[in-house]
Amino acid sequence: MSDVLPFTLEVPQRELDDLRERLARTRWPERETVGDWSQGIPLAYVQDLCGYWTEAYDWRRAEAALNAIGQFRTEIDGLGIHFLHARSPHEGALPLLLTHGWPGSVVEFLKVIGPLVDPPDAADAFHVVCPSLPGYGFSDKPAAAGWGVPRIAEAWAELMRRLGYERYGAQGGDWGASVTMALAGADAEHLAGIHLNMAVLGRAAIEAAGEPTPEERAALEAVAAFRATGTGYSKQQSTRPQTLGYGLVDSPAAQCAWIVEKFWAWTDCDGDPANVLTRDEMLDNVMLHWLPATGASSARLYWESFGMRPEEPIEVPAGFSVFPKEIFPVSRRWLEHRLRDLRHYNVLDRGGHFAAFEQPALFVDELRTFFSGLR
Repeated sequence: MSDVLPFTLEVPQRELDDLRERLARTRWPERETVGDWSQGIPLAYVQDLCGYWTEAYDWRRAEAALNAIGQFRTEIDGLGIHFLHARSPHEGALPLLLTHGWPGSVVEFLKVIGPLVDPPDAADAFHVVCPSLPGYGFSDKPAAAGWGVPRIAEAWAELMRRLGYERYGAQGGDWGASVTMALAGADAEHLAGIHLNMAVLGRAAIEAAGEPTPEERAALEAVAAFRATGTGYSKQQSTRPQTLGYGLVDSPAAQCAWIVEKFWAWTDCDGDPANVLTRDEMLDNVMLHWLPATGASSARLYWESFGMRPEEPIEVPAGFSVFPKEIFPVSRRWLEHRLRDLRHYNVLDRGGHFAAFEQPALFVDELRTFFSGLR
């Protein structure tokens, strides 16, 4: 089937009632024995956020915002794919594919779609396509193994072809960056260029650059610190995603804590994710995991693809934006080992892993700057 069908979110009220009932019955653990987040997200923080979720959060607001953009589904390679599709009113707009990662969703892009689609200068306009990764959001959950990064990239190429876009740009961070780089190999002839805000590079890229600069040495130390204390989630998701899923799809408090801890750890938030994301924004993203019960299926992408470090060169024009609180900082020299036509490399003064979500204006400016020479 190749039909592209409109998709309208209309979550039954009984599902929202069930959510509130589950939150009210949460069996809480004792509080942490430290005064910070070093043992995980603090009990008081989760209880406060879940209290807001129960009493004040309005899903219908988020639902209306997603429906207003334009949602669709289509079947590709036997799997139903959900995506947002916002066409620009401006002639000559460049199609742009935005891919999220974990623990994100298409919600990450809601603040940037409008400025990208209808900018002050029509020359900067994009048609925006935001698909939900397989097993995420309202895309189908794969029933068999094999839906790793390369297959997703092939599916995205087919999606853009199906939408009638012969030439397009692509952007991604987290798993979205891996998919975008794989897409550069799978569909290079149709790509105007790729933009990334994260890249996980193999050892060859670092070794090829020779003796590290002071900045590169600091980046290597940051990665080592992250591996020492911040990778428990990835070890679990890359080895036993099914076991993890039982708790995440049964307990909304568990799903909330599992995601919001990463908003604390990976955003440029000065110790509290609420400094850069509102409670509604955090919970909108949590809801795109909770409602379709993707605790196991989203984690399974780690089982499929974690540890892959492709080294083949990418020849399409590339741009890279360095947000200072990114969990994998990379230097220009390291990137150039893989991105052979790196035309844009910029270090921003604020922002973290969830670039479009945290700093939408900076994110949009980076895309306009990079793609301005590729239209």
